[in-house]
Amino acid sequence: MTLTELRYIVALNQTQHFGKAAEKCFVSQPTLSVAIKKLEEELDVALFERSRSQVRPTAIGKQIIEQAQTVLDQANQIQELADLGKDPLGSTLSIGAIFTVGPYLFPHFVPRLQKSTPNMPLYVEENYTAVLREKLRHGELDAIVIALPFNEPDVVTQTLYEETFVVLLPADHSLAKSSNITPKQLESEQVLLLGEGHCFRDQVLDACPNLKKVLSNAHDQLQSVVEGSSLETLKHMVASGLGITILPESAAQLSQYGNGLLCTRPLISSASTRSVALAWRASFPRHQAIDALSLAIKQSAVAQSA
Repeated sequence: MTLTELRYIVALNQTQHFGKAAEKCFVSQPTLSVAIKKLEEELDVALFERSRSQVRPTAIGKQIIEQAQTVLDQANQIQELADLGKDPLGSTLSIGAIFTVGPYLFPHFVPRLQKSTPNMPLYVEENYTAVLREKLRHGELDAIVIALPFNEPDVVTQTLYEETFVVLLPADHSLAKSSNITPKQLESEQVLLLGEGHCFRDQVLDACPNLKKVLSNAHDQLQSVVEGSSLETLKHMVASGLGITILPESAAQLSQYGNGLLCTRPLISSASTRSVALAWRASFPRHQAIDALSLAIKQSAVAQSA
């Protein structure tokens, strides 16, 4: 039994597809299949039920895969301790951020971090909170930038900055005459939202509870709900005249649209702010790397202007 074989069964459980699991592990499908079969023969149990359309773990397979994940997590900690012994700022730091933070934060803090830690390679990615949570838990990411609240056992969080929400609308919209906008004023408007899975969508609905009624009644009334895949998509949709939207302040840069086309107004609500935080495993030994990352983000233009 090897760590490689354990990685294979964990990957197959996650993807439930031999081809996708092999791709995830950077090996050929025959290599992965033979290794998993060999492990099953060694353990003398079937770990997976196989059919033409589906691959799923057996009852005993689920238990063994859970234990395999624990072993892999512990092996990662051994590697992290070894890296710490070499140079905490000399090995790759893997950073993730939610979709509504990454595009606006990475360009500002990454150059600053690279300047302060020139020997520390960086890996960065954007994803949903749920995916980042899993990757952090399994050691695939060292730290993630998320919006609070974020509760996860054995994970430390540190608030980086807070930012307010603004309403983005055409400059000639009737609401543009207001110095600020309340959720009540949005009840009769076509408000564009992010799709399911984005935590910022949930934060907008918390700030504007009346929009939940629009969502629940959309199929029964003439009202419609338009959803976008990213904040940039929502901005383009507003520029095209499809409605108005709500953005975190860091995403409200409008220079690409020319002067006078769009404008923003503060959203006045008891929940119209969000706290952006850094999260990392309590067991992660490279504290100097986390400190350098935190400092670079706090000194970035995004955090300074929030």
